Amino acid sequence: MEFGMASSRVFNGYQFSCLCPSPRKFRTPADLSSLPPRLRPLNASFLFSTPVSRRYCTCKATLKETNAAASAAKVRNMAANDFELSSLTALSPLDGRYWRKVKDLAPYTSEYGLIYFRVLVEVKWLLKLSRIPEITEVPSFSEEAQLYLEGLINGFSMNDALEIKTIEKVTNHDVKAVEYFLKQKCQSHPEIAKVLEFFHFACTSEDINNLAHALMLKEAMKTVVFPVMDELVKAICNMAKDNAHIPMLSRTHGQPASPTTLGKEMAVFAVRLSRERRDISQIEIMGKFAGAVGNYNAHLAAYPDVRWPQIAEEFVKSLGLSFNPYITQIETHDYMAKLFHAIIQFNNILVDFDRDVWGYISLGYFKQTTKAGEIGSSTMPHKVNPIDFENSEGNLGVANGGLSHLSMKLPISRWQRDLTDSTVLRNMGVGLGHSILAYKSTLQGMAKLLVNEDRLSEDLNHSWEVLAEPIQTVMRRYGVPEPYEKLKELTRGRAVTKESITEFIEGLVLPEEAKINLLKLTPHNYVGAAVELGRTVDMAVNKVICC
Repeated sequence: MEFGMASSRVFNGYQFSCLCPSPRKFRTPADLSSLPPRLRPLNASFLFSTPVSRRYCTCKATLKETNAAASAAKVRNMAANDFELSSLTALSPLDGRYWRKVKDLAPYTSEYGLIYFRVLVEVKWLLKLSRIPEITEVPSFSEEAQLYLEGLINGFSMNDALEIKTIEKVTNHDVKAVEYFLKQKCQSHPEIAKVLEFFHFACTSEDINNLAHALMLKEAMKTVVFPVMDELVKAICNMAKDNAHIPMLSRTHGQPASPTTLGKEMAVFAVRLSRERRDISQIEIMGKFAGAVGNYNAHLAAYPDVRWPQIAEEFVKSLGLSFNPYITQIETHDYMAKLFHAIIQFNNILVDFDRDVWGYISLGYFKQTTKAGEIGSSTMPHKVNPIDFENSEGNLGVANGGLSHLSMKLPISRWQRDLTDSTVLRNMGVGLGHSILAYKSTLQGMAKLLVNEDRLSEDLNHSWEVLAEPIQTVMRRYGVPEPYEKLKELTRGRAVTKESITEFIEGLVLPEEAKINLLKLTPHNYVGAAVELGRTVDMAVNKVICC
């Protein structure tokens, strides 16, 4: 640095500046005599007795608060109330920026959803106990009492959930808060008030939680996730059928390859996604209800003559879940791992689709419709970016990261249980939410696509070399020696035109009919069965679903 040039750095919001005489410019004490005293080094003898490579100049630093520091201080001083949860203050973009697109999941995978399903399980268990003859302490409820209990489920409201959260502030236990809430609600009912202590009877918290989580997943998948998956598969099927006849140059290893059709390439993704959609729907969502360590210890201590394993299986199945008889304190979560892995695979296939369509847009095979007032680039007015496919790809990555952790962590629990699954399970909605967001982004992007047939045709017109494959294959059929080598010599590293291909075919010793058929081939019509594969994609998808 030459003298007079300021060295300035910002650290932790503050700006540091210093002026240093350059040892390259000031080589003797006399060289410094022209400097004002305040700029002379404190130890000039060190400066000139030390090799240049080891000299350090003495800096006079000035410290001043930058605008960034002032802004940071302002944020720190803002009252906490200024940051109450809203779309602008939410830590997760699912609860902020993207809320409108994912809010359908909220009734199932939110804290509200977890509380609701806990209430459902607790009430249903009390009703089940009333139907076990050996448990005389809980007689059969009257129709009116049953309706009252069912009303606690069907009429459950946001205020009820908030009331439970208020109780939890005292109990510091979320499941116990649900039990206390139900007891309070039923104290005024003369028939149910007699059996209040049979709420949560012989249950560990995980008996309630595992069934609640299973029901959250079951309903979220059935009501929200599957419909969007199905919409996505249907949209790609329609895209395949609509474009089944449009020839397109294939690219293997990024290089021109045998032609296909745009529709057939879309059909591949429709079938792949439908296969994963089927596999996801066939995964059994399981539950357990066997007490503190899975042995019905407390149950049998209270009622040794009741066949508790059978009762538990009946109860779990009555909720629409599959029964897992061999467990510890927790349901082992193996089905969750399988479910999340299957969703990850669905998402991986969609990433492949997003990237392919992104690439086709880059090649000009697709145009994108524009929307009035919409900006593609802040500096390049001409741009219409494939932002929906990029948004989808990004969110699929976030979704798969979360779902991967769930699927790897949840099946692992120390001995008969540890609590690591509890906090992790609260993130089920995150992985599903980013997946839903991605599916909707892909759908939104697809709705903007317009096929550019001129651009597709242009690429084919410049790729006559792709006919080397059928020509050498026909030559093999009729015993022409070294067909591959002859076509390699003609095409590899050389410009290939319609004329050169025609000349080559005409010079072959082949039956006349074979020559005529080869001469009819063009990059546009050499598509094999691609048209039919694209047109019949619905049949292929239905076959996958029915199997």
